[in-house]
Amino acid sequence: MPRYAQLVLGPAGSGKSTYCSSMVKHGEVVRRTINVVNLDPAAEHFDYPVFADIRELIEIDDAMDDQALRFGPNGGLIFCMEYFERNLDWLQEQLGEDEDDYFLFDCPGQIELYTHVPIMRRLVNQLQNWNFRVCGVFLIDAQFCVEQSKFLSGMLTALSSMIQLEIPFIHVLSKVDVLSKRDKKRLKKFIDPDVYQLANCELSNKFLGRYSQLNKAIASVIYDYSLVKFYTLDMSKEDSITNLLTEIDLSIQYGEDFDVKEPKEVEANEQDEFHDEDDS
Repeated sequence: MPRYAQLVLGPAGSGKSTYCSSMVKHGEVVRRTINVVNLDPAAEHFDYPVFADIRELIEIDDAMDDQALRFGPNGGLIFCMEYFERNLDWLQEQLGEDEDDYFLFDCPGQIELYTHVPIMRRLVNQLQNWNFRVCGVFLIDAQFCVEQSKFLSGMLTALSSMIQLEIPFIHVLSKVDVLSKRDKKRLKKFIDPDVYQLANCELSNKFLGRYSQLNKAIASVIYDYSLVKFYTLDMSKEDSITNLLTEIDLSIQYGEDFDVKEPKEVEANEQDEFHDEDDS
């Protein structure tokens, strides 16, 4: 039986840990066990039970405080993740071998880990070798994307990560619940936008000609081939969380290998018919 995993990705401050916490609470409501693995060596606190924590293997302070290394925050993070990559047997031991497990991997917020270096790609390959079906959940703060130029930039970042990892991706605009009514209206036109309206952004208007055509070409490629589609996530609405989790489950075929359970009414009727036959 396969196991299932979400790689929760996105820039720093996009709401990854809050997303993991909400999914765990939602799982408790629907009687479904969702485990969270922290892969951020710089994390300080969590609002969810941690199933496994990379800080037990290495912390960012280990790299930054080493007098021989003398790394800054970004260099220290890359060093920690490379050390983690060389010790994936530690992760395998933490995950165990139970079937049907469902894990969320709360990943660091440094975007270069998903677009420039192969660390996360090798993690994906290893998870797949361990019989995991893996989906990337890429979060972007909706407050960042209410402007056309920033929305297009966010799309390109998400697309770059998707190409690098080569797994099913669900792109999410998080923190919709904190937007003003005005910003929510502005955001709606980006969910299913007109390509040329999207490309005619504030940045293009400042540099008419060359950059305007470039933006239109980029937007056309993204939407003509349906490469990136965003889902909105409102943490204050249970339906929003349910609908998003359904989309993710479909992408990794969660539950397709489960045994089919007949409704209790059907089972009761079959038992009654069986007793009737015995009486006759």
